[in-house]
Amino acid sequence: MPIIAPDHTAVRVALWRALHAEIDARPSVFDDRIGLRLAAPEDGWRDRPDMDPRTTSPMRAGIVARARFVEDLLAEQIDRGVDQYVLLGAGLDTFAQRRPELAARLTVFEVDQPGTQAWKRQRLGELGSAVPDGLRWVPVDFEVDSWWERLTAAGFDPGRPAVVASTGVSMYLDRETNVTTLRQLATLAPGSTLAVTFMLPLELVGAGEQHMRRFAEQGARASGTPFVSFFRPGEIVALAEESGFASAHHISSEELTRRYFADRTDGLRPAESEQILVAST
Repeated sequence: MPIIAPDHTAVRVALWRALHAEIDARPSVFDDRIGLRLAAPEDGWRDRPDMDPRTTSPMRAGIVARARFVEDLLAEQIDRGVDQYVLLGAGLDTFAQRRPELAARLTVFEVDQPGTQAWKRQRLGELGSAVPDGLRWVPVDFEVDSWWERLTAAGFDPGRPAVVASTGVSMYLDRETNVTTLRQLATLAPGSTLAVTFMLPLELVGAGEQHMRRFAEQGARASGTPFVSFFRPGEIVALAEESGFASAHHISSEELTRRYFADRTDGLRPAESEQILVAST
């Protein structure tokens, strides 16, 4: 298969995660510098406009907050006996490399585009990074393949509980695809948990953030990956319940602030545009 570098969005997420560990006050909400080595950006990447700490800190904070939340949730579920973890749209996620003590207790399924995944596997090899025995690569051409069929073919057992995470993806999918995905995931074994991020409609975002949000949307359109789906919290919770989940609730940016940013001295706070749905079977 052709090896295709990840899109700019996946790289930006990795760079923001690394930048947080480099420049923000301690303690770090989330420490991921492996993603920086994986991305291997050009010299001067810290001077890019989208890395400017004065204007992009809320987005950087949101990225590390959602990553921390998902991995905290995963650790809780592992302690309850869950042993399958699915990353839908894995991008440059480095969980399997950063958290070997948790990965050793799981089968981890990374689902992503074939070319991008081939690129990531090659980079891990070049870096000499260990690939855990329990890591399963699930290459999926989302325009042609059924990700569910590919996932089960890779060894995923839908009869056993799992944690499924999908972060920074739903806004790029149309509403029908998002609903179809929820319905499929609602068929997971009882005791399974889904964590998925979603984007608020612009009118629900504070005036101070709206300019930053418009800038982000313009950049996404220009790169050919426009934001197409937005949800109100009550709406996406209702969709999850209607899709068949036993329970669902929403984690707001305010809740993330209380959990991870309340005692910080640098004023770092996550953007409110992206929020999290947690649903259980």
